[in-house]
Amino acid sequence: MKKKKNNKTTVEGKFRFDLDTCSKRRDLSGAVALFESAVSQNFRLIHYHFNALLYLCTISIDEPSSKALALDYGFRIFDHMVNSGVTPNEATITAVARLAAAKSDGDLAFEVVRTMGKFELSPRLRTYGPALFWFCANLEGEKAWAVEEHMVSMGVHPEEPELAALLKVSAEMGRGDKVYAYLHKLRTAVRSVSESTAEIIEGWFCGEAASEVGGVDCCLGAIEEVALKNGGGWHGQGWIGKGKWLVCRAKVDSSGQCGSCREQLATVDIDRAETETFLESVAAMAMEREVRSNFREFQDWLDKHDDYEAIVDGANIGLYQQNFANGEFSIPQLDAVVKELYDRSQKKRPLVILHNKRFRKLSENASNRKLLQEWLTQGVLYTTPNGSNDDWYWLYAAVKLKCLLVTNDEMRDHIFELLGSSFFLKWKERHQVCAV
Repeated sequence: MKKKKNNKTTVEGKFRFDLDTCSKRRDLSGAVALFESAVSQNFRLIHYHFNALLYLCTISIDEPSSKALALDYGFRIFDHMVNSGVTPNEATITAVARLAAAKSDGDLAFEVVRTMGKFELSPRLRTYGPALFWFCANLEGEKAWAVEEHMVSMGVHPEEPELAALLKVSAEMGRGDKVYAYLHKLRTAVRSVSESTAEIIEGWFCGEAASEVGGVDCCLGAIEEVALKNGGGWHGQGWIGKGKWLVCRAKVDSSGQCGSCREQLATVDIDRAETETFLESVAAMAMEREVRSNFREFQDWLDKHDDYEAIVDGANIGLYQQNFANGEFSIPQLDAVVKELYDRSQKKRPLVILHNKRFRKLSENASNRKLLQEWLTQGVLYTTPNGSNDDWYWLYAAVKLKCLLVTNDEMRDHIFELLGSSFFLKWKERHQVCAV
């Protein structure tokens, strides 16, 4: 006997199939007809249906022939969603914010973001984009800055496109204080600016407003103190001096010298607060994965032996390029790195981190044993206990002492992924030295 189909399932299935077909074809008119039919028949739309309809509206606002329809029905669909008791999600709010910006209502685009709290929703960077970019494009700086302030308060931080837009509106409004603030944020958040951002920066410094910003009187001691605390640069101490800027593009060579002015550029390091947060993160993860007493012992030891300018990943350096027939751990190779660091740092010895298992194996050779004992006596060597992962030890030491880390390890293992890519890459870029 043939089983009778569930009519309700058939109706719902057909509606979804037709709606998906409209999405694939970017057929807004067809989707609107489906929506009107569903409303007239009291067909209950679910979350998926509303978001699919709103998505079609947002991708249609750039087409002159469909923009009016998209804006009209976009807001009708959202109102029907809320009135039907269907709770929007972040994607819903982002779609409505885009529609609001498309009808030149930046205030509404920002308002829908601020109402997310009543739905217990957390905004994302893309959620703020419509309001932020609209305000910036229309030179409503105060409102654009308010969007950024709200964004940061919610734990969402602008990236290069948002910072570039904020920088541009600040420059066009002649707000030197804001320009300086966003340049600083670009410095800390972006490793290398895009061509379009570079043009915004050049435009500011080539303009008249830039020559009028800055103070003649300055306290060099205060500047040096703030620079040291925050990793380099002027950091909020204002522009130094007034007058016309000389703007040109130049290359920086491998030694850090500017090809235009020939000045030696200083490394802009991670600031103190960021470093402490990173150190706490490394320590917490190490304590989870290592024997706590062993790692605490290392932390205590490091507190008493903190006069190092370089940490050496002993295993990595000793095994570097030794993957050939009869290749093995090279003590001479590691010793050469230790001596080079000693000579370069005005006779300050580095700290070599080496696993105890490796130490014992190497000590079976009388020549190796003599050198290793010398290193122990001189405070050059720290051996990590059996069962430990020495990666945590040399990483923690390098972060704790804010010094160079000598390793050819690309640090792509899962333990480094746990630390988060963005900040970790910045730290690695400023502190890792490869022994090649």
